[in-house]
Amino acid sequence: MPAEYLIVLGLCLLITLPLEFVLGARVYRRPRRLLRALAPVVVVFVAWDLLGIHRGHWWYAPDKITGIMLPGRLPLEELLFFLVIPICGLLTLEGVRAVLTRAAALRAGLRERAGTRTDPTEGDDA
Repeated sequence: MPAEYLIVLGLCLLITLPLEFVLGARVYRRPRRLLRALAPVVVVFVAWDLLGIHRGHWWYAPDKITGIMLPGRLPLEELLFFLVIPICGLLTLEGVRAVLTRAAALRAGLRERAGTRTDPTEGDDA
């Protein structure tokens, strides 16, 4: 099916999108930080792919991609892969981090509450 690769990438984004809003991953809300994280990945892996394509080490099934080719015969979907998958990874990492931070704060609050509670028998001389 043409565009199958694009569909899979879209589903990856769709599945991880709730992590931004439900768990407060804050990946999309910090675009400069996101770009700084993505830039090295894109540069290194696009160069790697271009070298692999040039040497004939790999190719892309024409029936799975749109056919939109970037310079060096790099399919559009492959460039998008190097953007989408790291974003999904960052969303997952930050979502887990948000949950763990909330859990730690909850545990600390429970410990604090337990430590400040006075013993009901203290102070009774009876």
